[in-house]
Amino acid sequence: MSQPRPATRMPPQTDKPRRFVFVLLENFTLLSFASAVECLRITNRMLEREVYQWQAVGESGEACTSSAGAVFALDGGLEELGRDDTIVICGGLDVQAATTKKLLAWLRREARKGLVVGGLCTAAHTLAKAGLLDGKRATIHWENQDSFGEEFEEVILTKSVFVVDGNRLTTAGGTSSLDMMLKLIADDHGEETANAVADQLIYSSIRTDQDTQRLSVPTRIGVRHPKLSQVIQQMERNIEEPISPSILARDVGMSTRQLERLFRRYLNRSPKRYYMELRLQKARNLLMQTDMSVINVALACGFASPSHFSKCYRAHYQTTPYRERGSQSTRQPA
Repeated sequence: MSQPRPATRMPPQTDKPRRFVFVLLENFTLLSFASAVECLRITNRMLEREVYQWQAVGESGEACTSSAGAVFALDGGLEELGRDDTIVICGGLDVQAATTKKLLAWLRREARKGLVVGGLCTAAHTLAKAGLLDGKRATIHWENQDSFGEEFEEVILTKSVFVVDGNRLTTAGGTSSLDMMLKLIADDHGEETANAVADQLIYSSIRTDQDTQRLSVPTRIGVRHPKLSQVIQQMERNIEEPISPSILARDVGMSTRQLERLFRRYLNRSPKRYYMELRLQKARNLLMQTDMSVINVALACGFASPSHFSKCYRAHYQTTPYRERGSQSTRQPA
């Protein structure tokens, strides 16, 4: 009987360090970038040798500002890379504006060499814009899922915390960079090393690509009621073609009146009102993050009439969809 392979696959001392090139976009998310770099740094410390190298580059070649306001000096600009390098685009707020023609041209050129290319937080948008995610599975921060799904129909969008599909890597932002980097470290140097790095990070629950981004419906709404959760999940899955309260009630074995009482008891609003708020929330995301016309936004959110959409939007947000779109360019980053 053959001996089981050890969990830690230690590469020879002569192995060339794997180099990560982090491309910082304006208003990139600091947490995602720092989490990824720290994983690499701690791995070198745990293995007591340099198995990873990294550098931060950007379009200006000089400095880049994170969404937290911290300014980072760059190691260089968008230069030609080696075939063994791994590119990691670091996105954040207003990724559409940060995804320039110059960046896309460079990214496509380097990707043609067969390099591994990844995107942290909202940077899946940049990869998709470059055509690097066509036909591949990917993820992006849940707040950007609606706009991404509308713009890039050829990408297989998931709600996972991270996705590795061949030589394409995407994360959902926040701490999900930790999970993806620990996965790469486990692939390169074994699970024992990845676990040691997680221990150093005080990160006790490593997630896989099977874990989803958001809290469960019961946790989000603060109510643990199976039928209520089931109805809300149905609503969230059917924004473009809303389902009537009577059908929602029937699907969970309740009468329409019972469903009404259930929503009013736990959420202090009717099912119809709650559903409307979900649709308007998606509409606001699309208005803020895409160039879709107001009419197309209305249709994507289940409104057959643009005038009815505008009326509902104004009642909920105290502004019209047209003014919301117009104020987008003057809004300061959060």
